[in-house]
Amino acid sequence: MKFHELGLSAGIQQAFVDAGYRKPTPVQSKTIPLVLQGKDVMVAAQTGTGKTASFVAPILDLLTANSRRRSNQINGLILVPTRELAIQVHQSIKGYGTNSGLRAAVVYGGVKISPQMMSLRGGVHLLVATPGRLLDLYSQNAVKFDQLNFLVLDEADRMLSLGFADEMSQLLRVLPSRRQTLMFSATLSTQVKKLAAQLLKNPAEITISPEHIAAVQVNQWLAPVDKKRKTTLLLALLAKKGSQQALVFVNTKKGAEVLTQRLTNAGFSAAAIHGDKSQAVRLRNLNEFKTGKVQILIGTDIASRGLDIGNLPVVINFDLPKVAEDYVHRVGRTGRANKTGEAISLVSADEFEKLRSIEQLLQEVIRRESVEGFDPGHEVPESNGVPSPRKPKKPKKPKKHSKSGGPG
Repeated sequence: MKFHELGLSAGIQQAFVDAGYRKPTPVQSKTIPLVLQGKDVMVAAQTGTGKTASFVAPILDLLTANSRRRSNQINGLILVPTRELAIQVHQSIKGYGTNSGLRAAVVYGGVKISPQMMSLRGGVHLLVATPGRLLDLYSQNAVKFDQLNFLVLDEADRMLSLGFADEMSQLLRVLPSRRQTLMFSATLSTQVKKLAAQLLKNPAEITISPEHIAAVQVNQWLAPVDKKRKTTLLLALLAKKGSQQALVFVNTKKGAEVLTQRLTNAGFSAAAIHGDKSQAVRLRNLNEFKTGKVQILIGTDIASRGLDIGNLPVVINFDLPKVAEDYVHRVGRTGRANKTGEAISLVSADEFEKLRSIEQLLQEVIRRESVEGFDPGHEVPESNGVPSPRKPKKPKKPKKHSKSGGPG
């Protein structure tokens, strides 16, 4: 399929070309025509598949046909879980809607609310928001929903895992029931499906098959290592990669700060991004990473979604994520827009259960590679990876794990 077959206006089609797209991604090909037809849509799609354009582009086209603005009113609302993702989606709107004449705005917490209230005063065609800040603005009559025609939930699974369920319930009580609703999620957990049932009316469902849950163009591998030697191994891997940039994930804010200091002491240009950093500092560190001033960016899972970094060659999991789905989002920071990338995980024996959950989600075993000089004293057991087909129940026997260290 080509862009001119999707039903988009010539201006939006040109915006795709200007953004470097040669043809629609599968998510775009399936989603855009349905949105233009006015259908509610439930999409299960991993990060990096071009899903942002699949809802931004058709909504811009639909709004252009009916683009009245009224004081403090919004015509379309895109809810996202983090500030970083809010900024990224807003940038996409500006890119695709350059010639549309539509007005977009973005609101999120962690910054002063007054400028955001001012930005909404004259009305906005399309608003990108995090749930908490949107409720704050609504409580102060800075935003109204009477003219709302479109609602998008992006990264719905992340929205729920970050504890926004109560905020979502509050918003549902004040949003108009007559609207077109689009919901996007990397995974379809029971919670996500329950939320979809509340939000969507006879939705068309688009699902990425399990075998494509992790980007095929990303070279994924793990290095077994003792926990106390992770930092030394990381330094060795980074030194081997020379001037290549890398995004390194850890699980805690303190861990991010400690690792940043150790990398800096070792001569690397490193910066951290996590929830305790102010928005100004986070944006500065991210921009310095994007421009190449900073070589290594260390982040918690707040950075795993919403960061759009072009040509990022390497993602490294210093810690395996606590939630298996977050592995997909971390890995999705590289290998974007059909480019190749590499995802390396440093795995210690105490992370085996996390590894097993990740491999069962992927339905594949991540390739193991021993790094010379770093063979662990405490071996990482092998995971079954793909769940076995169901068989008639028999008495269970204790599982024995191979200690060969090779692929499972």
